[in-house]
Amino acid sequence: MPPEGSPAPSRKPRADAERNRLRLLEAARAAFASGGTGASLEDVARAAEVGIGTLYRHFPTRDALIAEVYRNEAAKLYDHARELADSQPPIAALRTWLLLFVDYLSTKLILVEALKAMVEGDSARLKATSGEQLTAAASLLVGRAVASGEISADGLDPIDLLRAITGVAMAGAGPDWDQAARRMVDVLINGLRR
Repeated sequence: MPPEGSPAPSRKPRADAERNRLRLLEAARAAFASGGTGASLEDVARAAEVGIGTLYRHFPTRDALIAEVYRNEAAKLYDHARELADSQPPIAALRTWLLLFVDYLSTKLILVEALKAMVEGDSARLKATSGEQLTAAASLLVGRAVASGEISADGLDPIDLLRAITGVAMAGAGPDWDQAARRMVDVLINGLRR
């Protein structure tokens, strides 16, 4: 029994509650992608096959939902890096992950205005945490590719790969920016090969 006055130990969410939370995040990501961050929260709940009360229990405000979609997308990308490192050859894992990064950018570009409108400290912490995850993921995959001898380490900072792809996304933010960003992935990989 915890000492008097200490906080109660946090309980792990029930499996069905966690499943609902993840379904809400996926439904919100899809709704935001098609209708922007002003998409109907009722439609998000309906797409996740839960009631609106369930949505609000998990995400009491639209900003909380947007922030969690952003956080979840970065966490998934980090997890994918670890999975790819365990399942694919180094250069293939790096290329696959960079293509997933392009998909991540499509969500980030939709959420960026809403994130700017959030409380500055909250938004900065969210971006810093996500940035740390992406840096760690890119460093893991680039490190493996360098160690394998498949790519050159000459002056390579793994973040430069992400900056190049992000630059294409920001510069071309038209309807086909993602195709240009995918081509940039292959330009970068080919340029790094020994």
